[in-house]
Amino acid sequence: MKTVFIDCNQQLGAVWQRVHRADDPPVTINTTPFEKNELPRVVGDYDIAIDDHSYMPTDLVRQCKNLKHIVFLGTGAASYMTVPEIETLGVKVHTIKGYGDTAVAEQTIALMMAACRDLARMDRDIRSGTWKPLEGMQVFGKTLGVIGLGGIGAEVARIAKGMGLKVIAWNRTPRPDAGVPMVDIDTLLKTADIVSLNLVLNDETRGFLDKARIARMKPGAILVNTARGALVDEAAMIEALTSGHIRHAGLDVFHNEPLKADHPLAKLDNVTLAAHAAFRTLEASMTLLRRAIDIVKRVQA
Repeated sequence: MKTVFIDCNQQLGAVWQRVHRADDPPVTINTTPFEKNELPRVVGDYDIAIDDHSYMPTDLVRQCKNLKHIVFLGTGAASYMTVPEIETLGVKVHTIKGYGDTAVAEQTIALMMAACRDLARMDRDIRSGTWKPLEGMQVFGKTLGVIGLGGIGAEVARIAKGMGLKVIAWNRTPRPDAGVPMVDIDTLLKTADIVSLNLVLNDETRGFLDKARIARMKPGAILVNTARGALVDEAAMIEALTSGHIRHAGLDVFHNEPLKADHPLAKLDNVTLAAHAAFRTLEASMTLLRRAIDIVKRVQA
């Protein structure tokens, strides 16, 4: 079985060289960007495709006649392909969990602090010639509500407690070993000064933070999303940011990526943006690619 890494960028290419071993299966590396409709050409006659974060629509996957396995680099394959449809074509989609829990949690905390202290806005102002100190929110003693207490959410809670925040959490399933108070979602939303989204995206969670739930958030709360953009009703979030109901949002993920410069979120001062980079640390990337190679080995075996 032949394998192609369809969208290896320069950063991942350097990491790949560090983790790919002599006894690993050979993998063709494509580093040339391509348009979405060129997917069948890039996949060609390969049996296995490693996908970093390229969209793989079902109608195009159907044209990849030899393709039997997609190894998606992360957990969010549902944001880039319709997994059930693709698997009905006889193509198995593999995802990778737990490789970057600490990295994503640290980015969550970084965005939280940047949002609470308005760091990005002051940076932009100073670069444009305006010196305007802004009053921020002190996080010590504030309440952080973690929505989704899996590996990443639990790590966010651990770090936040060490910073002196009061942490409460909601999870779709009971977590008796949570180590923080578990509350219902409405209590979390009306209580938390800062809300961190750490849910997996699936049919049950898509649009989870809808207009009604956003309205129930504590006025002036901070929202941080390092999970998936589609967890949130984007229009309702923009409306709440514009009105000030949400004081500030720190966002690493979006409905459509990359985010365009003319997108409404890019025009709001009370939004701090990151380029879906929460998991991008050397340590996490090495673990991620090593696990992808191990999946390829198991498939070929």
